Amino acid sequence: MMHCTMDDLLALRASEASVWARRHIEDCEACRRELDGVFQHVAALKALPALSPARDRWPVVREEIRATRRRRIRRVALAGLAAAAALAGVIVFRAPSPNDALADQLARMKETSAELESGLYDLAPEGRVVSGREAALAALLEDQIAVIDGELGRAALAEAATAEFQVLDLWRERVGLMEQLYTVRVTRAAYMGL
Repeated sequence: MMHCTMDDLLALRASEASVWARRHIEDCEACRRELDGVFQHVAALKALPALSPARDRWPVVREEIRATRRRRIRRVALAGLAAAAALAGVIVFRAPSPNDALADQLARMKETSAELESGLYDLAPEGRVVSGREAALAALLEDQIAVIDGELGRAALAEAATAEFQVLDLWRERVGLMEQLYTVRVTRAAYMGL
């Protein structure tokens, strides 16, 4: 004698069984017991408590991400300020240079750099989602700026007369990287409609 398969029993439970399965279940005690077992298993599964995590971890993770971003912005800003302060100290305490044009260019580069840093601080990406590509590009640019800030700090300690052209080139490179970073942030903010 042929018995109902598990598919037949599940179809019976859902009231979608074939005519043969409906007739067979009326005549076969073994298949009726098996169908009762299916119902009992379903009832036992429904009686299980719903599992949920003890607490939601997303606010903690989100705050850690925000804190990391704030630290990175502060680190870049502080490194820039430290380099600017060291360079300003060298310029203030050095002997007057016959090349005032170089000093003017250097002052303009510092001013442009400070304006870009201020603009970047205003565009802080903490409240918006950024793509992985944008985040990687911004991190790369920030790392390059930090390297230049370190070189500016070392150049400030070097002999002022030989370091002036190197310092100006470093400041130009820093301003260029800051402009690229600013473009990345502004383009993304405009794209997102912010």
